[in-house]
Amino acid sequence: MTRRDLAVIGAGPAGMGAAIEARARGLSVLVLDENAGPGGQVFRAALACGRDPAVAPEIAPGLPLIEAFLACGAEYRPATTLWHLDPEEGVLSLVSGGVATEVAARRVVLATGAQERPVPIPGWTLPGVMGAGAAQIMLKTAGAVPAGRTVLAGQGPLVWLLAVQLARAGAPPLVLETRTVSIASALARAGGGLLAGRRMLAKGLALMAEARRLGVRVVAGVRGLRAEGAGRVERVAWEGGGAPCDTLLLHEGVIPSVHVSRAIGLDHAWDAAQACWRPVTDAFGATSCPRVAVAGDGAGIGGWEAALAAGRLAGLDAARRLGALDEAGFAAAAAGPLAARRAALALRPFLDALYAPPAAILSPHDETIACRCEEVTAGAIRRAARIGATGPNQMKAYLRCGMGPCQGRLCGPTVAALIAEARGIAPEAVPPLRPRAPYKPITVGALAATAAPAQQGVA
Repeated sequence: MTRRDLAVIGAGPAGMGAAIEARARGLSVLVLDENAGPGGQVFRAALACGRDPAVAPEIAPGLPLIEAFLACGAEYRPATTLWHLDPEEGVLSLVSGGVATEVAARRVVLATGAQERPVPIPGWTLPGVMGAGAAQIMLKTAGAVPAGRTVLAGQGPLVWLLAVQLARAGAPPLVLETRTVSIASALARAGGGLLAGRRMLAKGLALMAEARRLGVRVVAGVRGLRAEGAGRVERVAWEGGGAPCDTLLLHEGVIPSVHVSRAIGLDHAWDAAQACWRPVTDAFGATSCPRVAVAGDGAGIGGWEAALAAGRLAGLDAARRLGALDEAGFAAAAAGPLAARRAALALRPFLDALYAPPAAILSPHDETIACRCEEVTAGAIRRAARIGATGPNQMKAYLRCGMGPCQGRLCGPTVAALIAEARGIAPEAVPPLRPRAPYKPITVGALAATAAPAQQGVA
């Protein structure tokens, strides 16, 4: 079995930052990632698309980071999936190219990033409807833009970013903004963060101005969104309006990806501002498991600069815990990333308030599909909750929610919110979904191969 001082799951900004700092202190480091190249979602396929004018301005800041990561000396395994983690022993079960392997690490950093919040509106399962993140992946990896009439509906920074990138590529979408919180109300909750976060605020305002300059039409205050069509999306409608549509892109913000952190039993806390769970960590990413840290958006949404700083802090903390960095050296090295993270998060209270998820997304109408994999409606989930399903784990037995290919990643937040509504309790009072290994699909052959070493020598 391969042994390393530090194993990092995820090669986005947080994972790369952790690896760079740990390697600089002499630790042996393994970084594994499901993608074909480093960068995470924000810098996905950066080395291939860095000159594409549609995405180049946003990719450029990540290129020096990727270069530093590839040169730091960490062992990097792309296209590799973690399907089980033993947090007590530090054993990671991996699969790549159909071959299963195991790695033991003295410390583990989960840098699994974020996922898009599910947007269960009527018609969201029609062909031609997808998440905005999926469209951005296709743009970055293949230079592909949606054909025909594209509508981008939702709220949050990614909506404006993707609208600009599609417009640069010659396919400006119609933007339907679903934001329900006024700027004045969000400002009242932001405190002093607006001044400290003025650089990021200016960046966001510049994106909005560029979108309008490139011909992006925006409809604000959209309510009652629904996709319509026979066999595929043909039209998008809302209260008081509608538009023809060939591709509908949905986005209502992102939430931490907690599938692995939940599966290994880490403590989590409810984030009321963004209506989601996040792992409980200290300032350096340490969790309730002595061997495991969580860094980046997987520990709370903050953006790539905050994620990079958090990853650097987790890497430094690993070096300290493993005896490669004394307390004085740690304090000196951590000062910079701590300051960088504070600056990167300064605007977060304003953004969290401004783009709070609307009630209609957390509590869809009865006839709307809530679990795509098993085609379970919101109404069916409400009825099951009223007769005894107290949480997503029980809902599996009632309706098979969370038992499809997504393993609850997509439907879990919606199912929990519907149970809370039906039972008249706070969302954080609903017992959360507890995933089980394998975290991602693995073939029977690859799984059987992991047992071969244990069987050797057995009569």
